[in-house]
Amino acid sequence: MHDDRRLFEMLILEGAQAGLSWLTILRKREQYRRAFDGFDVERVAAYSEDDVQRLLADPGIVRNRLKIEAAIRNAQGVMEIREAFGSFDSFIWRYVDNAPRENAWKTLAELPARTEISDRFSRDFKKRGFNFVGPTICYAFMQAVGMVNDHTVDCFRYKEVTRMGRQDKSGAGRKSVASIPDRPAE
Repeated sequence: MHDDRRLFEMLILEGAQAGLSWLTILRKREQYRRAFDGFDVERVAAYSEDDVQRLLADPGIVRNRLKIEAAIRNAQGVMEIREAFGSFDSFIWRYVDNAPRENAWKTLAELPARTEISDRFSRDFKKRGFNFVGPTICYAFMQAVGMVNDHTVDCFRYKEVTRMGRQDKSGAGRKSVASIPDRPAE
């Protein structure tokens, strides 16, 4: 996934899922899209306390003040990242050198809940003021947007997802995380 709006949506949904089942969030996905203006980053970043109150009263989403305020703060952070790095997409994909990580797990028990990359991702997000972006949430986000293929090798989707990752040319020409400073040059 490389569309900034969809990436922002997945980040917010992963944060909303913290402490809940993913199925709960998936069932509320359309209500989240409606409540958060289709995950338009600029609109969400400009939300006021009135918007927080509106969202807290919306039975279609998880009505948790900290998660709602985090979504707004994270939208503001995405805007800052776009300003500094050109796009949210280019910022996040540099963590995997612009190509999906291909794992070859034989059992679900082998799948990690977090990795060194998700730990760094989480630290960098937190330094930028993001919330609900712990290492486990970041790893789940990476899985959800295709940055890592954690299907087991016997899964019917494993080969298809591997092939999709190899065919993805949209990351061509982007810089790796090692070549991009944590802060833009002044």
